[in-house]
Amino acid sequence: RTVIPGLNDSHLHVIRGGLNYNMELRWDGVPSLADAMRMLKEQARRTPPGQWVRVVGGWSEFQFAERRMPTLEEINEAAPDTPVFVLHLYWRAMLNALRACGYTKDTPNPPGGEIQHDSEGNPTGLLIARPNATILYATLAKGPKLPLEHQINSTRHFMKELNRLGLTSII
Repeated sequence: RTVIPGLNDSHLHVIRGGLNYNMELRWDGVPSLADAMRMLKEQARRTPPGQWVRVVGGWSEFQFAERRMPTLEEINEAAPDTPVFVLHLYWRAMLNALRACGYTKDTPNPPGGEIQHDSEGNPTGLLIARPNATILYATLAKGPKLPLEHQINSTRHFMKELNRLGLTSII
């Protein structure tokens, strides 16, 4: 008989992760920014109208051969007609769906964040967490939700993935 210990994850956003798992594009282990942009383009093509593509965590610019983050121009080129939210290390995000969130030239910086503006005062799509990630979570929450049956399906897929990785408990 074999006993294999289960792993406990002591910091996991399991509810958000489960409800959104089927909507997220994962860049974990992707070797190049060019590959990530191809994946984004493909995901945008598959994404139903009205939904967003979300890249939420699990990647770093240092994993890419190019050693940099994508630019908003590259994101817009890969997904010109699909809203995209790319979270980077819980301290900034790139968003090409400014109108969908109600962010305009006149939108003041909300508590907990900064909306970066260009030299003409227009929001660029870069959101910066200052002093914390409130703006990032609030912006992500503005995205469309899945219908209940799809939320259940998404959560089941997420739990299967956690189990596949050996997680048997979470906090």
